[in-house]
Amino acid sequence: MRKRYLIGVLVGLSVAAAAAAVAVAAFNGNVGTHLKGQYEVPFRNTDAQGQAMFRISDDGRSVDYKLIASNIDNAFMAHIHMGASNVAGPIVVWLYPGTTPVPGPFGSGRHDGVLAEGTFTAANLVGPLAGHPLSDLIDAIASGNAYVNVHTNDGVDGTNTGPGDFPGGEIRGQLGG
Repeated sequence: MRKRYLIGVLVGLSVAAAAAAVAVAAFNGNVGTHLKGQYEVPFRNTDAQGQAMFRISDDGRSVDYKLIASNIDNAFMAHIHMGASNVAGPIVVWLYPGTTPVPGPFGSGRHDGVLAEGTFTAANLVGPLAGHPLSDLIDAIASGNAYVNVHTNDGVDGTNTGPGDFPGGEIRGQLGG
């Protein structure tokens, strides 16, 4: 009985590793996107823009990332979300201020340059992907069902008052597909 269980676990891990390897091979381990207000749902009239770059490890168990944002005010969160290009979907990985799900301060002012960089693994997945293998996120990226966005908040009452105050997201870029 124990031997059968062990074989089942090994087969399951092998299948997961193979799936991750296929997904990684689909974009040669690198994926990126340009972020703009016009890609956000709903559309945001802003001059802010950004670039998100991801490097998936050869074994598919970690992802290194760099998020650059320019002409943006009051960034306080950035994430990868699950969702098609016309949908506002749930958060699955926190990128800024870090991979721990804690927002940054409101009203942080102007930003131009690297907003965040680091590494995440399956342990950092949240929301609908919490407890899932990283290959599930990689598959979503490969099929165009994931995006990156940067959220802003000036800390003053009233939301969505203009650039620097879009708590639901100011700039966005679709991944993969």
